[in-house]
Amino acid sequence: MSEAPRKILVTSALPYANGPIHLGHLLEYIQTDIWVRFQKLRGEQCLYVCADDAHGTAIMLKAEEKGITPEQQIEQVKAEHERDFAAFQIRFDNYYSTHSPENKALSEMIFQRNKDAGYILEKTITQLYDPEKGMFLADRFVRGTCPKCKTADQYGDNCEACGATYSPSELIDPYSAVSGATPVEKETTQLFFDLPKFEPLLREWTRSGSLQEGVANKLQEWMEDLQPWDISREAPYFGFEIPGYPGKYFYVWMDAPVGYMASFQNLCEREGINFDDYWKADSDAELYHFIGKDIINFHGLFWPAMLDGAGLRKPTAIFSHGFVTVNGAKMSKSRGTFIMARTYLDHLDPEYLRYYFAAKLNSRVDDFDLNLEDFAQRVNTDLVGKVVNIASRTGNFVKKFGGRLGDDLDNPLLAREAQEAAGRIAAFYEQREFSKAMREIMSLADHANGYIADKAPWSLAKEDGKEQEVLAICTTALNVFRLLVLYLKPVLPGLAERAEAFLDIPPLTWADAGTLLLDHPINKFKPLLSRVDMAHIEAMLADSRDTNPAASAGEAAAQDTPEEEDDTITIDDFLKVKLRAARIAKAAPVEGADKLLQLTLDVGELGERNVFAGIKSKYRPEDLEGRMVVLVANLAPRKMKFGVSEGMVLAAGPGGDDIFLLSPDDGAEPGMEVR
Repeated sequence: MSEAPRKILVTSALPYANGPIHLGHLLEYIQTDIWVRFQKLRGEQCLYVCADDAHGTAIMLKAEEKGITPEQQIEQVKAEHERDFAAFQIRFDNYYSTHSPENKALSEMIFQRNKDAGYILEKTITQLYDPEKGMFLADRFVRGTCPKCKTADQYGDNCEACGATYSPSELIDPYSAVSGATPVEKETTQLFFDLPKFEPLLREWTRSGSLQEGVANKLQEWMEDLQPWDISREAPYFGFEIPGYPGKYFYVWMDAPVGYMASFQNLCEREGINFDDYWKADSDAELYHFIGKDIINFHGLFWPAMLDGAGLRKPTAIFSHGFVTVNGAKMSKSRGTFIMARTYLDHLDPEYLRYYFAAKLNSRVDDFDLNLEDFAQRVNTDLVGKVVNIASRTGNFVKKFGGRLGDDLDNPLLAREAQEAAGRIAAFYEQREFSKAMREIMSLADHANGYIADKAPWSLAKEDGKEQEVLAICTTALNVFRLLVLYLKPVLPGLAERAEAFLDIPPLTWADAGTLLLDHPINKFKPLLSRVDMAHIEAMLADSRDTNPAASAGEAAAQDTPEEEDDTITIDDFLKVKLRAARIAKAAPVEGADKLLQLTLDVGELGERNVFAGIKSKYRPEDLEGRMVVLVANLAPRKMKFGVSEGMVLAAGPGGDDIFLLSPDDGAEPGMEVR
């Protein structure tokens, strides 16, 4: 008797309704979609819901700036979000909005239950007030100089330079990000959720296995100083007014996570699903949230405590991921690497990005680097050169010899190897170790391509009487191809659909790994996926590049996304740079390069380093040998067409003849640290 399917509810963090989706956002939604598609392929009852986060001061101000109502603003953005998600083949069972009657009712219910249980406090506090706009200022709308490290132009709740947290009133020279006016302090009565009362529950829950270890450790730090959480905001504010408190509104982070429930309830009403089966305190359904690491405090502390206070279930697990960088640096408009989803779609196939994310994602909270050269190479090598290559090298021979797969396999062991990998690959998907799943799949593809190369059906096809042998070889290869497509289907649903049409089979499910395709007609092979062209990537970067720095900065503030920052680094970033004294043991010109010299550097106990330096216009090679220079010793090696450069020699000047090497003081020894 087969087991009943698991009941699984999955959510991704709600995108904010004040701007378009970018590649930093897409990491999370693609990661979630892959996991959900895998569960559905396995036959589990897995539902994926999401919604636009539609409340808050930022949306109110954005609508005011555009001369439209907040309702019009969120409706426009929601349509854009849904369009872009669909284009990247992210398939929600329901996509909704937090500005909905379901969310209003559920937020009020959770608030009232916590109030009745004694978990809602009223406190008179002093807040900063914008005298020009006539409004209290949320933390993110106050800026000023950090009181800890004295870095200018920081947000009112935390410093991006030193990481310190503080209250807006502690800022030095604060100003309103809305009007520029100097805010004044004003007393107001606000509502607070009594989070400290949940400390014992949270200490137990955060160590229950529901969080990644690093996340659990971070939340333990937060719990050393739990404070009541402010859940109300004063008018003017776009959101839900709190029952019994005229002029006060639920803070956006109060009703936003409730949006998961509201979107699900909307789906339940449409599909006849029992809402309580998933949300009651003793529910046996599984609930998973995929989120970015920047919002773990809301999801890992406030959300489970608020649910528990309302007599509802807590999440089964919360899966956090890091931020997206591009080519090793934070996404930047000036460099063209702050790439919007729509800009990407104008130039590249969305399945390329889905595969690259899968090929590098794991279950940890690591930041993710989208290296565009590696991206192109990985897609071209793995998908086109390995997987699709199997079908392109064998499909036409089947059509030539009758258009039907044979009754027998030439190499049953190869097919069995691919079948037996199903369990390992499934385990990797379940554990969100997508990169391990992709490596396993590509290893199988390598074996299949090696087999085809050894058998060379194109040569056998020229010999008389070899038709059945060729057919058996191609039948083996195409059965492995079918299994690879099945294993890749959560990642590449579009490729899978095209491959299913080529093989003339119904949509694949995970159970199909247990069967083979024999004596079966197939269709004429057509190209399934084209190669990535670097010219298209360069065009995408050009279209993403913002040549108006002022506009870029303004849009960055409006988007309020952690990925989008300027090129400023913190002292912690600078301290990561390891400078070492190095002696130039050898210097030589580089053939074919106008500006480069090839330097062999003696770095003491660190050994020798090969470095290409653009100093040929100033220095002759023979004048450099024996000279001491400063080397950036922990720079990642960079492959150039002349070879690999293993560091960087520091120099100064505008270029040409005005290039000056920065040498340490006399007496420096190779390998000595330079400060």
